[in-house]
Amino acid sequence: MEHKLFSDVPDFLRRGDVLVLNDSRVIPARLRGRNARTGGRFEFLLLEENEVNDWWAMVRPGKNARIGTKILFGQVNTSPGQASVSAIVLEKNAGGHCRLRFSGLEDIKEFLDVEGEVPLPPYIAREGEGQQPEDRERYQTVFARYDGSVAAPTAGLHFTKDLLDEIRRAGVTVCFVTLHVGPGTFLPVKTSDLSEHTMHEERFVLGEETVRAVNAAKKSGARVFAAGTTTVRVLESMAARSAGKLNVYAGKTNIFIFPPYEFKIVDALITNFHLPRSTLLMLASAFASPGETRGREMMLRAYAEAIRERYRFYSYGDAMLIL
Repeated sequence: MEHKLFSDVPDFLRRGDVLVLNDSRVIPARLRGRNARTGGRFEFLLLEENEVNDWWAMVRPGKNARIGTKILFGQVNTSPGQASVSAIVLEKNAGGHCRLRFSGLEDIKEFLDVEGEVPLPPYIAREGEGQQPEDRERYQTVFARYDGSVAAPTAGLHFTKDLLDEIRRAGVTVCFVTLHVGPGTFLPVKTSDLSEHTMHEERFVLGEETVRAVNAAKKSGARVFAAGTTTVRVLESMAARSAGKLNVYAGKTNIFIFPPYEFKIVDALITNFHLPRSTLLMLASAFASPGETRGREMMLRAYAEAIRERYRFYSYGDAMLIL
């Protein structure tokens, strides 16, 4: 066990290695609205777009968002001329999420850019209903490209453009996958039998450039470094589909990795410090000791060491490299 600065990461990479990152972009998916009839306040977190202006969303308070309820947006945030933006609750699913049909503009995503808030985790405290202006930049990786996540792939937040350039100059191939992070990733596991826990599906894209680079690395004996558990889930999902070799693919994954697990693609993992009982911590535990169950104890020792050294945990926290 060693303590390093994140700027030391290039020291652990070798010429010919491949570094894979998740280039999904966080959308300002949190909206505040009011009941058109009663004036009651709502908070929404948009989760998944079915089609333009048709979204599934988490709603608080959910019991007041009955089917047929009309919600107004804009005036709650005192933005002039925006009261015409509204939504109707079309249906609710078993998980309590609401399906919303927006109207008043061609695409609600235009409205999000103005009125939406970055969906910071609840443990990041902000005064009132606001957030710091810099959150829009800080809660986004420097290589974020494709809109769709409601939470940042936080292991990627540590990388700067200069650090990535340094890694490339060292002969390491830097490439990307896209997995749009949903809130299901962070839900705690509540079942005593892990095999009974159901992961929410998340959309991902695995492109030709990354497929070619990773397959070549595995063939030559070079290593694949994954930045973040979301990147691991894409690579290992595809490896499970195609006998350890990657193929170009776009779809959804609900893979749940926990000990014991044999990793077919990823050789090194960069990840943050995760919440207890989370699927993220279980994946990291599996990676700490592939194919065995002692990874949990190894991770707990590492976490105890991090606490003693006053590391910061969770989204804006520090990272660990598991080799």
